[in-house]
Amino acid sequence: MTTVRDSRDFSPQLRAAMVSELRSMGAITSDRVAQAVAAVPRHLFVPGQPLEAVYAADHALVIKRDPDGAATSSLSSAHIQSVMLEQAEIVPGMRVLEIGSGGYNAALIAELVGETGEVVSIDIDPEITERARACLDSAGYERVKVVVGDAEHGVPGEDAFDRIVVTAGAWDIPPAWRTQLTARGRLIVPLRLKGVTRTIAFEADGEGLASVSYLLSGFVPMQGDGQHHERVLAVGDDESWGLRVDEGAPDFDAAGLRAALVHTRVERWSGAAFDLPDELELFLLTRGGPHMVMLHARQALVEQGVFAPSALRGVPVLVSDDGSFAYRIKRENPDVGGFESGVIAHGPAAGQVADEYVDLLRHWARDHPRRGAATIGYIPTGGPTEHAVEGIPKRHGTVAITWC
Repeated sequence: MTTVRDSRDFSPQLRAAMVSELRSMGAITSDRVAQAVAAVPRHLFVPGQPLEAVYAADHALVIKRDPDGAATSSLSSAHIQSVMLEQAEIVPGMRVLEIGSGGYNAALIAELVGETGEVVSIDIDPEITERARACLDSAGYERVKVVVGDAEHGVPGEDAFDRIVVTAGAWDIPPAWRTQLTARGRLIVPLRLKGVTRTIAFEADGEGLASVSYLLSGFVPMQGDGQHHERVLAVGDDESWGLRVDEGAPDFDAAGLRAALVHTRVERWSGAAFDLPDELELFLLTRGGPHMVMLHARQALVEQGVFAPSALRGVPVLVSDDGSFAYRIKRENPDVGGFESGVIAHGPAAGQVADEYVDLLRHWARDHPRRGAATIGYIPTGGPTEHAVEGIPKRHGTVAITWC
């Protein structure tokens, strides 16, 4: 792959092609976002990178890694950036805060707010803000303000923002984000929920927040005071399989789970179509209670037939008190229009836990097989309704999800 050092002659055509692809993917739905993406020279924010990678609609580029090789800053794919900007519905004259600086997304926002708007971008890493500042200046976006700081505490000295767009994976919503949002403002945040991430557009709803849209996404994790390390329970002796669990989850017994795997597996089929897997995943994780978490298994165990392929990238698993567990599978079935959802279960209570899981699959297929069927609410700690809400506990509040 050849790197083109001076792409000024090529970038307008590349941007136009990327906009066309993003429209066909449904990531861009408005002319304003299309015009912004077409205007900003993306390659100036990742100098030296191959143009084919820079202008690929669904390709992210790592900007910085930690000593262990994990990405700590990246240029998100144009696809997810466009979708988030559509979620934000930014109009000229708005004040927008971007949390997590890379430069390119701030430039897109600057195009959307126009000459009468303001853009502030904050990042905890001074190396990243220095880089973002240089890239923004080289692309002609000097009016974007870049700040070094821990966004967990907001941006001191700044007035409230009409939009806050978070470009790092957050485990919680700190109070500063809500207090620095205008009364009719909107917060766009990739929020970690029981081992998966959904980018949620929130608006104020009484004491808390309520979603207006959400989508599957993935981001580098938040740093600073807001960072959160997920707990992984290694079940296999060689860490070849395990559970990804959130705070508040039961203390699962690894020995009991290993023993359950030895039992002859039980297979159940729901008779329900397998469709919209990301929506189904969210439903299972949020309706299955604290005993529904994420199961992960390595490639070797899948190849050996110990686990079904669904466990390779992570699948919701329902775990009973005795260590029995069940997880989702699928098979081709033309009678349901394509694929049918089902369950594999192990352990002394495999039949019972499989039946519980199948009931959830049928419930989903009967009542919620569409996008946007959930409303995601956030109730801050200390609010008058805090103790009346069941949901996913967080440090600063509770995430409550209802299905309609």
